[in-house]
Amino acid sequence: MKITVPTIDFGTSKIVTMVAQSNGERCDIVGSGAVPYSGYLQDGWNNPDEIRDVIRTAIDQAQKTGNCRIHELNVGVPGMFTRVIVKEVHVSLTGPDPHVTAQDVRACFKLAEESGGDRIIHSAPAWFRVDDGKKTLSPVGIKGRELSAMIALVTADKYFIDDITYRLRDMDIEPREFYSTVAGEATYALSQDERDKTAMLIDIGYLCTDVMAVEGDAVIFHKVIPMGGGDIAADLAYGLEIPLSSAEQIKRAYVFGVSAGDEKYDALDRDGVSKSFTREEVANVLEPRVEEIAEAIHDAVKGSGVRLGNWSVAYLTGGGLAINRGGRDFLSAKLDRPVRELPRKTGKLSSPVYTSVLGLLDLIIDTLVNANANRGVRAFFNNLFGG
Repeated sequence: MKITVPTIDFGTSKIVTMVAQSNGERCDIVGSGAVPYSGYLQDGWNNPDEIRDVIRTAIDQAQKTGNCRIHELNVGVPGMFTRVIVKEVHVSLTGPDPHVTAQDVRACFKLAEESGGDRIIHSAPAWFRVDDGKKTLSPVGIKGRELSAMIALVTADKYFIDDITYRLRDMDIEPREFYSTVAGEATYALSQDERDKTAMLIDIGYLCTDVMAVEGDAVIFHKVIPMGGGDIAADLAYGLEIPLSSAEQIKRAYVFGVSAGDEKYDALDRDGVSKSFTREEVANVLEPRVEEIAEAIHDAVKGSGVRLGNWSVAYLTGGGLAINRGGRDFLSAKLDRPVRELPRKTGKLSSPVYTSVLGLLDLIIDTLVNANANRGVRAFFNNLFGG
């Protein structure tokens, strides 16, 4: 039996609404809408007055392409409005034959969540360990005296929850649940094997960059750097005296790590006249900003407290740098660590630009399917549709 999952994702440059259908194994996107907007920074929306109309347009587009009506939405909370809290907890194993039960695992989560503070929208284990044994994500049945766990919680800012709830209800749309975009992106983008080695995920978006450390099923570190691809384009627009649209064109075409040679970049200036710029002229404006972003990423990783081995790899996604040829190698040299491209998973939406919203969808569907399995089909659909 298929479930229908309407979802809204707030990126830094566009709001995306998607309607997906899934049977738990396959997911089909049947409707979508994407509308550019001014985004957000640490203090909230850059242009609060536009938010309602942009949300409404994105929803209308998804309804039209999906031939459906949206009455409720699963909402992704961007990393800018969330906080990661990591707790290590311990539960004693008792009884004549002490071993880990599902109840012990639930007790670990309960202990971690008791001190979560703000609204907890996600919790996941980085690892479990019985006594001095090996780390595992499947501890049930292991014999021992004590179960230890590292649990990562993601909490959401009250400002974002209240603001989006008000705006959606003003359109007669109910926010069904709030989910962590960061957690969804991390677990969707990285394989279990990569996460077991503790991997870094770097999402350079338009206005900000998310830096994540991922272990097991959990994001154990997350920091937002208030710089992204938009800053690179703004520097080009100012330095070359061209419109932002022309700067975006040059930014996307720029190739890192090649000799200057006779390479030229053509773009319209502010008067609509075609101008040609040498690679050196572009590099002198563009690369200092990319180096600044790379340095901020390096400092974030260094100050995270997360122990990364030589086997730990960083993966690059987002539209700010991942789509540039040579971008990964440039960043790798600055971080002194291998930086790889994420494996492509979906044909039409394989661009790094879509990693965030696809990860969010994956997290929501996984959560709903698990709820279906745990409570039964009838209870699940009664809860989902109010039947």
